[in-house]
Order: sequence, then structure tokens, then C-alpha cells
Amino acid sequence: MTDQRRSHRRTCSLCEAMCGLVLEVEGERVVSVRGDEDDPRSRGYLCPKGPALAGLHADPDRLRSPLRRTASGWEPVGWEEALDEAAERLHEAQSRHGRDAVATYVGNPAVHNTGSILYYPSFAHTLRTRHRYSATSVDQLPQMLAAFLMFGHQLLMPIPDIDRSEHMILLGANPLVSNGSIMSAPDVKRRLGEIQARGGRVVVIDPRRSETARVADEHLFIRPGADAWLLLAMVHVLFDEDLVRLGAAEGLVRNLDRLRELARAFPPERAAGPTGIAAEDVRRLTRQLAAAPRAVLYGRVGVSMHPFGSVCHWLVNAINLLTGNLDRPGGHMFTHPAFDIVGLREPLGIGAGSFGRWRSKVRGLPEFGGELPVATLAEDIRAGGDPPIRALLTLAGNPVLSAPNGPALEAALGELDFMVSIDFYLNETTRHAHLILPPSGPLEHGHYDVAFHVLSVRNSARYCPPIFEIGAEQRHDHQILAGLERRLLRLRGAPRRGQALVRLRERLGPERLLEIGLRVGPQGFGGGVRQGLRGPSMARLRAAPHGIDLGPLRPALPERLPTRRGGVAPHIDLAPEALVADLGRLEQEGALEPEALRLIGRRQLRSNNSWMHNIPKLIAGKARCTLLIHRDDASRLGIADGQEVEIRSRVGTVVAPAEVGTEVMPGVVSLPHGFGHHRPGTRLGVAAGSPGVSINDVTDDQRVDGVSGVAAFSGVPVTVRPVAPATTADDGAPPS
Repeated sequence: MTDQRRSHRRTCSLCEAMCGLVLEVEGERVVSVRGDEDDPRSRGYLCPKGPALAGLHADPDRLRSPLRRTASGWEPVGWEEALDEAAERLHEAQSRHGRDAVATYVGNPAVHNTGSILYYPSFAHTLRTRHRYSATSVDQLPQMLAAFLMFGHQLLMPIPDIDRSEHMILLGANPLVSNGSIMSAPDVKRRLGEIQARGGRVVVIDPRRSETARVADEHLFIRPGADAWLLLAMVHVLFDEDLVRLGAAEGLVRNLDRLRELARAFPPERAAGPTGIAAEDVRRLTRQLAAAPRAVLYGRVGVSMHPFGSVCHWLVNAINLLTGNLDRPGGHMFTHPAFDIVGLREPLGIGAGSFGRWRSKVRGLPEFGGELPVATLAEDIRAGGDPPIRALLTLAGNPVLSAPNGPALEAALGELDFMVSIDFYLNETTRHAHLILPPSGPLEHGHYDVAFHVLSVRNSARYCPPIFEIGAEQRHDHQILAGLERRLLRLRGAPRRGQALVRLRERLGPERLLEIGLRVGPQGFGGGVRQGLRGPSMARLRAAPHGIDLGPLRPALPERLPTRRGGVAPHIDLAPEALVADLGRLEQEGALEPEALRLIGRRQLRSNNSWMHNIPKLIAGKARCTLLIHRDDASRLGIADGQEVEIRSRVGTVVAPAEVGTEVMPGVVSLPHGFGHHRPGTRLGVAAGSPGVSINDVTDDQRVDGVSGVAAFSGVPVTVRPVAPATTADDGAPPS
């Protein structure tokens, strides 16, 4: 007897866009995936990652029960034994060496998982270590830091109201591929086209003629790492030509005159050299932005991942405010999510943030939001000291490929006494673990985008129940985290009340925590009795398979701004001292002679970091791990299209085929991120067939943003040379 076909509506959880999907299922198999035309946000849009959910669910390499590493290889182990051992080893490290002897690293997929995002903060609080690291310090911490210093909360990051904008400048952003990073927006190509159809204008400024640049009205090349010069010049023009209009921010701004004084030293003529953009073009871009009735400047990873990322995001926010576009429809707006982790208190909410409460061991890089920059993880492990880092827990992360100077981190992982990974792949990082605890897959647990509704271009709410039941040998993320936390408390002899609270949260599960958050949020009873009676609840969400549309972004000032520490009234700081102080370093480094070539990364639509390369549909086709190089540079260096080339930085060397053309500007080369699957000891059969090389084998962990300490992944100085055919087998891999 054949299984009856069932149809399920689902949010895609593989990137930030939250596209609606329709999955056709027979038994335990997904037979088709298509876009959900009735989803109010995505309206049927589907990128290549959506159908990959079927491949991920069926992946034979995906782990479904715990593994223990032994001298003779990996062996299966039961859940109770595995959780007991993991908790005992973590407790042992802290008992012998102090609470900071354990480190944690959380990867990007954890933010897409309701259980992990709701249960990890409590686990981390119980662990009490200062050595916490995450993918946040790979690509977005400078943006969060700017929000914290300017608006008073790390997640008060204004979102481009792209659906009503009439003029949009995209700086270091490629949302046609990312689907809108820190701007959750399905089908950005259509949305940008609608700006143009309204008579508006789309401008892209980027060292690469990206997929987004190809559909824009104008594209300007900019030298990697020079974005702060451009932004300061734009601020200069706004003040110099009397174009400043505060709009909704009137009366809330502090240090306006200080910013005016700072900008006087950065006219467009001075910025032309570092940026490669003519002074008159800077003036024209600024005037057009200021004159548009509804406009927004959007900066993303290209302005985050370099030595002045924090300064850049400060200035992006400032320019939107100075042009009157902060909190204006079609401009830069704050969201009102149904589950409001900005407004809710902990443990359901996320705290306002913190900065510099402690610093890393070796270089003294600052804490932000309870975490240290991952750029310092390897050296902090190898530094020893008192206390040394002797154990590590990773959650859904692969820092060997995503952190700077991956080979150095690989070597450091080998020095640990104990490592445990919550991950369903045996990958380049988890192969170093002593225990792997695999959680359920995306289709096996309920899903609500706790984080990305906070970053959405439209207020909405959607819950998706699990499609498949987990097997007896499987566990969900929240069960693993709560199980470890409960055991740690017991081992410490913690009060029974504390242990009982963890047991209660374990029994409640994510869905009941969601119910509480929805009820007390701004769209529930937290917004008043009338709002609560008609607002989202879990029952209403379950009855709305396409989600609930809560309307366009709406003005939020001043009520969205929190009271600052010490009872300081809500305000917007236009010149935070920590950011102002970094301008001296900008002027000093701007005078340095630029290197011959600068390496930048790139994202690809059929990928999302390292963990999707084991799905056949996403890795099919021609090899994608190529080095883009301008034809003038290729000619000068004697490099032919398709030829293997050596890319060398201060910290390492990799070899990849060259892709010669005009997609990148002269002096710039580009490698995609997430590859490097040549390491031995993994179980990634598909990825190993297209290993590529890791860009982070040559990213310099000593090159960081001067304020946040985040690694400057973009604009790394490199040399490139052709390699003889006889040496092309060398892929730049570190010794095993």
C-alpha cells in the first residue's frame, strides 16, 4: 500500500528571507517543493535553497544519534550516556580550571532554529563563561554595536522599508543573492524593480559588479575598506550644502554639532583617492538621496567585514537620520514583531547589550553582548594562562571554515582536553569533537522565526508545526540544551529551585514559550486589551498556514527607544565616543600605500555558508569556487582564464582556478566563502566531491575592526600568481 500524499505549508528556514513553501510529502519523503503563492511576504517566490530542504531531510550523511570519538574511530552512544558524559566533562574543566575554562561557539543555523534561540541563552547563563563566541562576530556585530551605541539596544537595527522606498543606495550589499541580510525580504529583484516602476532609482556601490548591481540603475566601484571615507564625505556634503533634515528624530538627537565638526575634515575631494569615486559623484549621490521623498541607504556585509565596520554602520545610520529618512515610510524603519525580543525582558527577550565589560586574553579585544570576537578564539585557546580554555562546546557552527585563519583554529582545537558539538554533520569542525550530539532536522520540529521577524521588511508572524516525527533515537535542540543545563546544575549542587525551573522549561517546550511571548508582545495583550483580543496567538497561527500579515512597517519613535543605563532618557547619539575615537586611525591608515591586490568574499544563491554543500542540488553544475580577477590584473600577472593560481596572504596559501573578466574592479580579487571540504575525517560525501578551498585559510585573524575587534574578512592584502600544471594538486590544505 502506498503512502497517501500530503501537502504542507512551511517557512523556509535556510536563510533570512522566510519564504513560504508548499511541500508535497509521501510517507517520510518530500516529493516536491514549490513557492507558496498565498504567502503575503514571498508571494510564490522560490530560490534554489527552498527545494534543498528535501535533500537535507533525506541526506544519508546527516547524523541522527550521538557519536563518541575513540582511538579506533567513531562509535554510537546512547543519549543519556552522551549527555551525562558531556556535562561531566564540561563540569570537570570548570571545576579544575575555573568557569572560563569552557568556551562556546554558536553558528548561523542556530538563529534559524526556534528551540536553540529560546534555550541557548539560559544554557549559556548557567555555564557562566566569559569565553563565548559566535557567527555574530563574523558578519554583523559592527552593525549591532552601532545600534547599541546610537539607539540604546543591540537589536534596534533600522530596516530598509524597501516596499515603499523611491530611492535606494546599496553599499556593500547583494540582496539578490542574500535575500536581504538584516533586511528579511523575499524576491528582492521584484522589490527593486517595483522601486524603479514607481519612478525611483536603485544605486549599488561595490567592488564587484554583483547580481544586484546588474539590475540597478547605476553601479559604482569602490575600493575595499574605503567605505568609511565615502560615508564621511556624504555627511560632509549634507552639512556643507544645508541638506540636513532630522524628520522624526527631531528632539531626540544628541551630538549633532559634534558630527558636523567631525565631517568638516572629510570633503569629497579627500575621499576620492581612497575610494576611487570622483568627488562630483559623491556630491551627486548625496544630493539625490537628500532630495528623494522616500529614500534609504542600506549597508551590509561589505561595510561590516573590514577594519572600519563599526564606523561605517554608525555613518549609514547617521546619513539616513540626517536626510529625514529614519522612521519615515520608505526609509529606515524599526519593526514591531509579534514576538518582540527587543521589548521583552529576559529570558524571552534579548538584553539591550553591553560593550567592553571584559577583554580577550591576548590582544584585549572587547566583549560585546556577552561575547568575544571569534578572531581571538584560536589564540585564546593556545595562550593557556589562568584560567586556560580547556573545553569547547559548538552549536550548529563550523568555525574552521567560517572563522579567520582557519588552520590556526584547527591546530588550537587539537590542544583541547574536551570538545562537544551539537550538530547533525561530521564536518571540518566537529571532526575534532569527542562527542557529537545531533539535533533534529528543520522539518522535524516546529518553526517560528524569532530573530528574523525583528528584521523583516513587513510585520508578520508565522508558525509551522513539524512535518515529520523524530525517531526514538533523536532529540531536538532545546531538549539537548536543557538536558545539558539540568545536568550541569545537578553536578554543581545548585538549589533545587533552579533545577526545577530548567525542568519546567524543558517540559514546556518552545511552543509554550512562544505563546507567552506572543501574548505579552506589542501585537498581543502587551499592546493593550483590544490588540490582545485580535492579535496573534499560537492557536491563531496554527489556523493560518500562510502566516498572519501584520501590515507595513510603521513609525516607532520615540517609544521604541529604551531608557539608557542609569535612567538616562531615551535618545539617539549621533557621535558615540568609541566610534569617534576611531576616526584618527582611519586618517592614519588612509595615508598608507594600498597593496597590489585586495581579496573580498562573495555569497552564492545556491549556498548559505558551509553547511549546504552536502546537498546535491545545491552543489550541482560547474565548479563555483573560483577566484574572480580583473582581466587587466590577469594580463599583468600572466594568468589565463581557468588557470590554477596561488592566493597568498600573511597567514596562508590556497590554490583555485582563475575566472578572468570585468566583474571585479582592477586591484580586487574574490573567492566565495564556505568551501574547503578537503579536510580528512569528515562524513560529507557530496561536499568532498566539490571541496574547493576556504577563503578563511588566508583571512588574517590579526586584521580587525579597531572598535569591535571583529575580523576584517574583506579587503585582505594578497598576492596572486599562476602555478605550473604539475603543482595544481596542491590545494593549500594544512598538514593533517
